[in-house]
Amino acid sequence: MNIVLMGLPGAGKGTQAEKIVAEYKFPHISTGDMFRLAMKNETELGLKAKSFMDNGELVPDDVTNGIVKERLSESDVVNGFLLDGFPRTLKQAEALDNILSALNKKIDAVININVDPNVLKERLSGRIICRDCGSTYHKLTNPPKNEGTCDRCGNHDFYQREDDKPETVENRIQVNLKQTEPLLNYYKNKGVLFNVNGEDDIDSVFGKIREIIEK
Repeated sequence: MNIVLMGLPGAGKGTQAEKIVAEYKFPHISTGDMFRLAMKNETELGLKAKSFMDNGELVPDDVTNGIVKERLSESDVVNGFLLDGFPRTLKQAEALDNILSALNKKIDAVININVDPNVLKERLSGRIICRDCGSTYHKLTNPPKNEGTCDRCGNHDFYQREDDKPETVENRIQVNLKQTEPLLNYYKNKGVLFNVNGEDDIDSVFGKIREIIEK
């Protein structure tokens, strides 16, 4: 079975990907892994990608698509794969369809872990760090035992990383929403989109994903 896993930042995609791979033994293929493998093997496209990345530039779609095709041609994906982080755009989704068609494969399910953006904002912007010893807490899910006091060192001074601040998180979520909406519509029209409520507990979310896969 060939699956694309989708979800906004903080939706729990990484956690569920680990569970899917452990249960079904699908190769977990992420964009980063594909690039690293292509560069390690020094394929022509891997070297091209490296030249862009070394200059701090985005890797063009034609190179990315070529690397995806190389990876999906490998023997370990013959019984299925879990694709994570690709496609990110409508053009990439269309390219993926063409790649899979040429390999006599298709996407069986696009599983989208759906979480209300306001819940995601709370999840992502709740992290606080002790300025003295570096202990990490979460205001909602893992607060200090005594409010305002670090459990480890007793310090009262906490800070947030720039990318955890509410305004940064809000912008990140909005950018991702705008990017993923056309993709979700594309797969919905193809009849392969399955939405899962990511606000349930981790095991319940995985239970729903298991139902989709086994159906």
